[in-house]
Amino acid sequence: MSYLAPADFVKKAVDAGEAKVFMATKDTFIRAYMAGAILALAAAFAVTINQTTGQPLVAALLFPVGFSMLYLLGYDLFTGVCVLTPLALIDKRPGVTVAGVARNWVLVFFGNFAGALTTAVMMSIVFTFGFATEPNAVGKLIAGIGEARTLGYEKYGASGMLTLFVRAMLCNWMVSTGVIGAMLSTSVPGKVIAMWMPITVFFFMTFEHSVVNMFLFPSAILMGGHLTVMDYLLWNEIPTLIGNIVGGIAFTGLMLYSTHVRTGATRSQTLAAGVRRPIAAE
Repeated sequence: MSYLAPADFVKKAVDAGEAKVFMATKDTFIRAYMAGAILALAAAFAVTINQTTGQPLVAALLFPVGFSMLYLLGYDLFTGVCVLTPLALIDKRPGVTVAGVARNWVLVFFGNFAGALTTAVMMSIVFTFGFATEPNAVGKLIAGIGEARTLGYEKYGASGMLTLFVRAMLCNWMVSTGVIGAMLSTSVPGKVIAMWMPITVFFFMTFEHSVVNMFLFPSAILMGGHLTVMDYLLWNEIPTLIGNIVGGIAFTGLMLYSTHVRTGATRSQTLAAGVRRPIAAE
């Protein structure tokens, strides 16, 4: 069967987290770089669809093509590894340490950023004819998104920061579910369908994804959006990063691990134990 039972695919997730901790620096960075670049291109694709059709749902339905491509190619997003690698630590896999997990996170984060920034520069060139003209309609829409999702939060102060953080948590609940979804099946169609569903939810609901934002906000700055690098870092990227980590671990990683790896006793086990105890006493 192409479908894996939860106990099997969650074990695969733990195995994957362990493998990522020990992956060579070069491979970790390359895979992260390409993941960031592909996801950024998918974000540009989705914004273009939204601007062209005026239908956000169509954009959300098609955005997961980028997520599916990068995971089928074996590339890594920060939002995925920050869920998978702690599972290997919690499971006490030999040699997996906090330092090893942190090393993986740092490499993947900066690899994602470098890849997303590369795509941001290239797409900004496309949208402005090499910065020779004003941004086209898609470029202006991206610049507006950058302003709305930094200065828009700042306007509400602490309430805005809380909203940003919660939206980031909800985002990686869905995105990390998509990462696990790639392990639900041994067939390509099965993997794609399992990834497609939660990614569509995240994108349509405009939750905050740290890697997508590595493309959107540098692009907005390059194309004349009225925000600064500090606006981007303080009122989006840093809180989004923290929210993504908390949401992914709390709602996906720990929940799946606690019930499918560290399972409680089944009814049959409990009954068997109840029968054996009196016999042992005799």
